Amino acid sequence: MSKKFTSGLLDWHINNPRDLPWKEDNDPYKTWVSEIIMQQTRVAQGTPYYLKFIKAFPTIDDLANAEESKVLKLWEGLGYYSRARNMHFTAKYVQQEYKSVFPDTYKEILNLKGIGPYTAAAIASFSFGLSYPVVDGNVLRVISRYFGILKSIDESQTKKQIENICIELIEGTDPAIFNQAIMNFGATQCIPGKPDCDYCKLAKNCQARILNKVSEIPIRTKKVKQRDRYFLYYIISEGDHLFIRQRTGKDIWQGLYEFPMVEKKKELKIDIENDLNDFFTYKDVKISLPNNGSIFKQKLSHQTIYSKFINLKMVAPIILDSNTIKINQKEINKYSFPKTILNYIKSKSLSTLF
Repeated sequence: MSKKFTSGLLDWHINNPRDLPWKEDNDPYKTWVSEIIMQQTRVAQGTPYYLKFIKAFPTIDDLANAEESKVLKLWEGLGYYSRARNMHFTAKYVQQEYKSVFPDTYKEILNLKGIGPYTAAAIASFSFGLSYPVVDGNVLRVISRYFGILKSIDESQTKKQIENICIELIEGTDPAIFNQAIMNFGATQCIPGKPDCDYCKLAKNCQARILNKVSEIPIRTKKVKQRDRYFLYYIISEGDHLFIRQRTGKDIWQGLYEFPMVEKKKELKIDIENDLNDFFTYKDVKISLPNNGSIFKQKLSHQTIYSKFINLKMVAPIILDSNTIKINQKEINKYSFPKTILNYIKSKSLSTLF
């Protein structure tokens, strides 16, 4: 059964090539960048980011020498910003500890910050020809269906079982070709939900199809706990200037900028006097609410953010706290913002934004 899977998969791969820009060569730096960007991201969305990133930082030295703010700006809108910060840290580490040469053993790659077993296997196989199988969500789904695994893939024992199957399947093949084939097969053929099994080269021996359980496999038992959060943003302008803050602490969007924000327990109720006391001291404000009532929603992996934006015009000097800065309105594109703020900015013209 294993031999039939591998031969069928590789035959499918020959007839269904996938043109991806990071597969043009086996440069471990480019492989690493592509794999990190594509985590939690569709290829269609991630490819423009990859091209933009490699253009700005063509080598690991370019990334290591860059300012973190520039790295985050290029990552803007992609989400999971810890990936970008970890990449920046790792680039500096490789520059210092490996003299800018990416390590070429699985163990050393795995020890780098921000790199887990899947990414380490991808770099090891694609760039160095080492026989390590990649086991991502696509692979878990393909193997579970084909071999009829009726245990939850959320359990470590099941993941280990699938990993062992992949180790057996990859033996005697070109690991780079095998890994690319199974990843592409899961991404384009054996997709979640209801794939088109009638046109699948592996369907004849697929246990999920034989058992009529394609839509039920893979099995998952763990549910991600969700919570709702409510952010009230104050867009405060003073002449041609406005005020922004950098997010610090270990919370979402660390290192990104935002307008002064107050997190509410539930209702996005405006209380200007109390809300703004944490940011600066002021004497008088002129209030305008051109979009009062409009709420922007952003769903993250473990939480949903509900945001409202309130416009205020200052008519008296203010005293800023240490983390609030005043910038010219025309400079707003120089700073990195969370997606929910970007969506608000894109929904307004410059004349109505402030």
